[in-house]
Amino acid sequence: QVQLVESGGGSVQAGGSLKLSCAASGSIASRCGMGWYRQGPGKERELVSRISSRGTTDYADSVKGRFTISQDNGKNTLYLQMNSLKTEDTALYYCAAETVGLRGCLPRFWGQGTHVTVSS
Repeated sequence: QVQLVESGGGSVQAGGSLKLSCAASGSIASRCGMGWYRQGPGKERELVSRISSRGTTDYADSVKGRFTISQDNGKNTLYLQMNSLKTEDTALYYCAAETVGLRGCLPRFWGQGTHVTVSS
């Protein structure tokens, strides 16, 4: 059984930093990457950043230069370092494990999410 457990969320003032962690357990067949997604108030869920199984990283334009995704394969843990946080970064942040399917590499397993609140 695959489990993804996020941690590290909280409340911070604008300009501050947080580091999210996602601990993965269970065997994920055909895993092709891991990603962080978020859903802000009244918004749809969006991709924040992802890292492929080869280590290639992608970022949403809104977080480039501020957020850094990384992973510790030995600990099976995904991280998201978030710096220079803005109020618009307020959201529920989800960790996702991506697998290869007919439509390519897409998120298949999801964590429960961790809240990030950025105040001005």
